[in-house]
Amino acid sequence: MLNQSPSPKKATNLSLSADVLAEAKALGINVSQACDAFLRDLVREERARQWKADNAGFIAEYNRVVEHEGLPLSEWRGF
Repeated sequence: MLNQSPSPKKATNLSLSADVLAEAKALGINVSQACDAFLRDLVREERARQWKADNAGFIAEYNRVVEHEGLPLSEWRGF
């Protein structure tokens, strides 16, 4: 699982648009940190998408049961 705590870095080669890279450097953007943050977010979003797809059947069935039978333990809710 990805988290925000520091983890070991691994050198890699990337192909980036030369004009965008030059502008990023001119603006003082740390390209390595920006790529890492973007990729971290992209991985998190993809994992969430895959989880939803993997569990879509269960979620649909649970929603059907709740719609038909109501929320579990609802008779004991105090709000």
